[in-house]
Amino acid sequence: MAVTIQYLVVRNGIDKMTFTNKKDADAYDRLLDLAEHLDELLADAPVSLNETDREALALYLAEHQDQLSGPKKKPAKKADKALNKSEAAHATEHDDDIQAVA
Repeated sequence: MAVTIQYLVVRNGIDKMTFTNKKDADAYDRLLDLAEHLDELLADAPVSLNETDREALALYLAEHQDQLSGPKKKPAKKADKALNKSEAAHATEHDDDIQAVA
C-alpha cells in the first residue's frame, strides 16, 4: 500500500482544490487571496456587476496578474544600439543649425 500526502486548499469551509505538492497548494492559496482582494476592490468600482460576475472577473484577473502590468520591454539588440549611436553622432554634427528662440 502506498501512502500519498495531499494538500487541500479550503476557503470558507469549501474544498477548492487538492494538490500533491505543498508549493503548488501555497501558490493556489495566494492566488485565491489575491482574487478575494480584487473582488473587494471591484465591489467599490464605478461599474455594477452581480456577485457571480464580480467573483469570476476577480479570479480571472488574479490568474492573469502577470499581464496586468502591460507588455514587457524587449532588450535592445546590438544593431539597434549601433544605429542609435550613429543617429546621435549625426545629430550633434548639426547642432550648429539649432538656434534658441526667446
